[in-house]
Amino acid sequence: MKILRPYLINLPKIVDERGNLTFLENPENIPFEIKRAYWIYDIPSGQTRGGHAFKSQNEMIVALSGSVEVYTSDGEYESSIVLNRPSNGYFIPKMTWRQIRNFSSNAVVLIINSDPYDSEDYIYDYSKFATFK
Repeated sequence: MKILRPYLINLPKIVDERGNLTFLENPENIPFEIKRAYWIYDIPSGQTRGGHAFKSQNEMIVALSGSVEVYTSDGEYESSIVLNRPSNGYFIPKMTWRQIRNFSSNAVVLIINSDPYDSEDYIYDYSKFATFK
């Protein structure tokens, strides 16, 4: 069984003197069909978001404005990456713990999921995640 780990995806960037354009298309540059998208913003200083894993859905995180740090763990391998370019997406496979932190004052973060919202798909306790894994 192949273990997927989070990885950075360089999204297409069309440079134009009028402004740049970046887009998502499945399956060309996003490894799943998009079923849900939401964005987070106006995060108070020092706050974190996430702090959970998904049992079955994959996601991609894009910092549309500003910067954020994304910490991930699969129970054995940990990583942390700073997202600060809207042409970079960070793919996070299912069964990966994630936490979004260190938001800049103007951060707007787009989160794209492979499945609609399902409260039963979330694991909020890291020790339960490690046991489930």
